[in-house]
This record gives sequence, C-alpha cells and structure tokens, in this order.
Amino acid sequence: MAESMVGIKRSHRCTEVTTANIGQDVTVMGWVQKSRNKGGIIFVDLRDRSGILQIIFEESDCGAENFAKAEKLRSEFVIAVTGRVEARSGAVNQNLATGAIEVRAKSMRVLSESETPPFPIEENSKTKEELRLKYRFLDLRRPDLQRNMMVRSRVATLTRAFLADEGFLEIETPTLIKSTPEGARDYLVPSRVHPGSFYALPQSPQLFKQLLMCSGYDRYFQIARCYRDEDLRADRQPEFTQIDMELSFVDVDEVLDVNERLLQKLFKEICDYDLPLPLPRMTWQEAMDRFGSDKPDLRFGMELQNVSEVVKGCEFAVFKNALESGGSVRGINAEGQGHMPRKKIDALVEYAKGFGAKGLAYVAINEDGSLKSSFAKFMTEEEMGALVAAMGGKPGDLLLFAADRNKVVYDVLGNLRLELARQLDLLKKDDFKFLWVTEFPLLEYSEEEGRFMAMHHPFTMPMDEDLQYIDSDPGRVRAKAYDIVLNGVEMGGGSVRIHQGDVQSKMFEVLGFTPERANDQFGFLLEAFKYGVPPHAGLAYGFDRMVMLMVGADSIRDVIAFPKVKDASCLMTEAPTPVDPAQLKELGIEVAETEEE
Repeated sequence: MAESMVGIKRSHRCTEVTTANIGQDVTVMGWVQKSRNKGGIIFVDLRDRSGILQIIFEESDCGAENFAKAEKLRSEFVIAVTGRVEARSGAVNQNLATGAIEVRAKSMRVLSESETPPFPIEENSKTKEELRLKYRFLDLRRPDLQRNMMVRSRVATLTRAFLADEGFLEIETPTLIKSTPEGARDYLVPSRVHPGSFYALPQSPQLFKQLLMCSGYDRYFQIARCYRDEDLRADRQPEFTQIDMELSFVDVDEVLDVNERLLQKLFKEICDYDLPLPLPRMTWQEAMDRFGSDKPDLRFGMELQNVSEVVKGCEFAVFKNALESGGSVRGINAEGQGHMPRKKIDALVEYAKGFGAKGLAYVAINEDGSLKSSFAKFMTEEEMGALVAAMGGKPGDLLLFAADRNKVVYDVLGNLRLELARQLDLLKKDDFKFLWVTEFPLLEYSEEEGRFMAMHHPFTMPMDEDLQYIDSDPGRVRAKAYDIVLNGVEMGGGSVRIHQGDVQSKMFEVLGFTPERANDQFGFLLEAFKYGVPPHAGLAYGFDRMVMLMVGADSIRDVIAFPKVKDASCLMTEAPTPVDPAQLKELGIEVAETEEE
C-alpha cells in the first residue's frame, strides 16, 4: 500500500550522501534499483537521477513493520528511507560514487508501488528500441539517458551564458508562420478563424532573425524549436532544436570567431577537451576532392586521389568511358588491407552500388610486390605501375577505384572510406576533429525540377568575385556559406545574407521566381529590405546533433526526451491519431478516404 510523505522531507540526493555524513541521520528518496534479501538482512540499491546509494535493512534497527515492508520491495518501487550513514562494512565498491558508505535504515515508507517493468532499468540496455520508446517514461530513468539529458541541459545553460556575455539578446520568434518554399516540406496548421488558410510550423527562424537585424537588434540568439516534414535517419527528427544566431555589421571571419570560442568553451566544460583555435578551414571543392564529402571525417586518412590523368589513354573501358563522358577516375588506398578476402571485397562492391556505382575496380598489392587486380589484363605493366605509384601503393595495400560522373564518384568513395573506417575500428568517438567547410556552391542544378535551386536558401550572399557569372554560368558561383563539421557530422551551418535589393532580385530571378511570386512568398521581408538593411550573417547548430557527439551517442534519439521513430510517430502516445470529426468540421476540413490497392 502506498503511503503519504507528509511529515518527512528529503535531506539529500543519493550521491550527496558522502563519508562526511558518517554518523549522521539522512532521509533519501528514490526508486528501488535492486533488492537482495540475504535472510535477516536486506540490501537495497536506491536510485535517483544523481546515482545509487546502498540501504541496509535489519529488523533490530528498523523494527518488524519496516522490515516486513522491505521484504516486499521490488524494482521501481518508490520509497523514502531515514537512516544512519555508516562506512561500508564490506569491500568498497569502486564503481559507485557512494561505494564507501551505506545507510542503515531506521524507518521506511513505500511512496508508490510498481508493476514489474517490461524491461530492466539499467545502463546500456539491450532491449529493442521500439519497446523502450513505447515505455519511454521508464527508459528515461536509465542512468545513461539521464546523464545525456543533464548534459543537454548544461550545454543550453552554458550557451546562454556565453552568448549573453558576448552581447547577444535572446529573442523568441513565432511558431505559427507563413508557409514559404525552398526547403523541406512544411508541417501545416489549419486556421479555424480563417477557413481554408494554414499556418506553417517553422523549419528554422531564418526570415524572422533577418527581420530582427533590420530592426536593429544586432546580435540575436535563440534555442529554437524547428519542424521539417522529411524522411528520418539517425541524426534527423521531425521536430528538433537549433542554437540559432544572427549578427549585424559582420563578415565571415567575425561569425566564425565567436562560434569557435563558443565551441571551445562548451567542449572544455562538457568533455574536458581543450579545443585548439583557430579551427582548420577547407573549401567545399577541396573537401569533395579529398574526401568525397562536404562533411569530411578527419579522424583517419584514406583520402581520394584523382588518377584521371594517369589512366588517360588506357584501354580499360570503364576508365575510358568515364573520362570520355566528362567524368573522372579516383581511388582510395586502404593501407594494409591487401590481404582482404575476395568475399569481403565483393561485399564492398555491393555497398558501393548502393551509392550509384556500377562496380569497383581494385588492385591488391601482395607482400612480394606482385599485383592482384580485377582489371590488370586491360592495362600495360607500365600503366599499372604508374597507377600504383600515383596511389602511393606499397606491399600489403588495397587500392579501390570508382569511375563515373564526379558526383557519383564522390558519393561512392566518400561513403566507402567511411565504411572501411567502421570495419577497421578507426572512428573513436572522443577524438574530436573539427573543420569549417567554406565557399559552398551558391546553386545546385535539380534534374527533377529542371532548374537551379539554392544549395542553402535564397538569401545567401554570393562571393563578390563570382557575382559576374550569375547569368552566364550559375553553377560556378560560390556562396559566402560555411558549415561547422565534427567527425563527419554537419553540426551547424550558416552564411552571410544578401542585403542589397538588386542582388536579391537577381537571386530570385535565377531561381525561377517571378517578381510577383517572390513578393507573394517573401513580401514582408522584401518590404523590410526597403528601409535600410545592415550587412548581416548568421549560423545555426543542430543542438541535438551537438549533444549526441558530446556524449558519444549513435542517434539523436538518445539525447531527446521524447523522440519520434522513422515514420514520424510517437510509440508512447501513439501520435499522430485521428481527431474528433467535430474538430475537423470546425476547421472546415474533410478527410478523403484512402483507397486500398
């Protein structure tokens, strides 16, 4: 039977009880992690979010009634215990912060009983994620998840303090906004007052933070909730959080400087990692050429090598056709993997096909220097020797090649080097490798849309020296855009914004917007731009991704209290669900029946 806590008050959290309290009475409250009845003495591990404390029940100390209650304790019962702190009678438990002490119970109340949980509440649970997410309120009791949530809270607090000291103002922006294009799909919210009209939930505070710059608030930040209706993966959720900021009267260097110092502060305080500044920078083109990715993982080598010139003129049709169609031939050197069995190489070929490859060419260099290759018969001995030399090949190495359009080659080899690094255990989670990737293309051509689209968004400033190519060669124009990358994850990104009306009009024109459509979609921003716009720039971090990297989690679901699963549903609340027809009627909405195939 559950009892009231009237008349008792917690004096300490579990790990606040220390050797300094030996001989004192304390009152602790929490969940029963484990209970062990040794006959005449009961050991209970009591847990709260601070940690675990061992409680000892003996009838001679706590009385028959309390001992009888202690005999019935099971995992997840909530109890309050008053007792005397003692030095641990047995061996000190080095794995517990409270491992040198224990509390000898004098009295105990059962504040709440518990059914048997559907899975053990323990560190690094092996229970399937679907079951844990269904009972997320239990999953969140696990000490490892609680530590993640405490880190998340600490990062938010430190960020607020740092940015406040740097002169930033924390300002909230609306969550019911106008739907605008050039991004992921919006989540729409119907208006009851305006039948047939809809709000959108913000994909980011982008337009409003630019308006704040127009309004004279020259340093803004917000820890903002954002929403995107897109396909999910490990580092995506339909609702997520950004550390969002915007600054006036700055260029790229000023934005990067304040953010480098923010990162240095956070990683020192949270991870005890001394981040050396300034952080390295690399242009987008260099990142693609060296790593096949605009978010390169610098924890290991295996950089891409362009061997197009070396194999030009050879008779190997795969290389020849790729070069004749304007593509390239590039490779990576998996050093020391020349002994890899053919079965594993075939598995890598299949993996590469998932990223558009038609196949992989390879050369295994035996310890005696001889070559085993999938294409040697199409190459002369001199051509093979030159190719191996260009790759820095030595006995024991495995050389892997892709030949196709540049985009395909980058995708294939960029992902292949990551897969090899995973197989070779080269990805250490506490080896923090930061990088600024700069000078992204302003535009990218969409085959599906048949037009150029903004790589970031329509308000990104082109590089001054490239603006001359905006009409003649739009794909050549670079942007004043930058991403902060950590260990192969895009942790944040931003850009200098367009603040000149003529440049903004040209950008809309290149993107296929008529003046009327631009005004219809972004009229409120364009109107503000008529009244004196300061040069401004900004950046936003994926807050969830940042915390995920700090704690070494594999998914942002492990650092979000109540996450969604891959189909954007919540297993705990069963959202989304149908609603009462009366609610739909109020909104003027009728749900169409879905025809079953």
